[in-house]
Amino acid sequence: MAYFFDSRVRFSEAGTDGKLTLPGILDYFQDCCTFQADSINQGSKSTMSRNRIWVLSSWQVIINRYPEQGEFIRTTTLPYKLVMCFGHRNFKMEGENGELLAVANSLWTNLNIETGTPARLREDDLKGYVLDEKLEMPYAKRKLAVPEDVSPDEPFVIQKHQLDINHHVNNVQYVRMAMDYLPEGCVVREMKAEYHKQAFQGDVFCPAVKIGGDMATVLLNNEEGELYTAVEFRF
Repeated sequence: MAYFFDSRVRFSEAGTDGKLTLPGILDYFQDCCTFQADSINQGSKSTMSRNRIWVLSSWQVIINRYPEQGEFIRTTTLPYKLVMCFGHRNFKMEGENGELLAVANSLWTNLNIETGTPARLREDDLKGYVLDEKLEMPYAKRKLAVPEDVSPDEPFVIQKHQLDINHHVNNVQYVRMAMDYLPEGCVVREMKAEYHKQAFQGDVFCPAVKIGGDMATVLLNNEEGELYTAVEFRF
């Protein structure tokens, strides 16, 4: 069943252009599904008590318009498929008059905390969820096309402020880091991110970037070349 909350774009959420940033939109989406989970007793405290946790595997976000600072917005999430160890969930953000500002699709994986491996969904993992129909949007392929001809950039170390309640790097933080490599002044109209490996405080990220035409891909690897996250932007 769809869940929504109303808000207003805060000054602290706006970028230098006075509009809600892409990471800000992602934060709203992430908060929305967290609020829904809490409302049906499926929040992190409940899932962790069962030795389970949901982690984001990938998402695709399409932005029609970035809302202005002070603008009233409604954020909605719609889980539409729960199968095996996966949860499929849509999001949308609307303006005060119902204008569709942004829409997203996401894939989540239910993990066993002790083993760190995917865990098949049980009855207590599904309790309270009522599934919706998928939103109408242009759905991307599940896997990102990772380019080989990327240019390496300077490594950097993950700091404490980039962690979340689960003590690993938050999903949105990867996108924030990747955006640092985008050309000045570009406006992202679509973002896809694929998460491969959790990162923790003290880990070293070795970014690699490819920019061409209306597209940029940023790979965040570890020192051994293993991929933490791949993020693709279209302008």
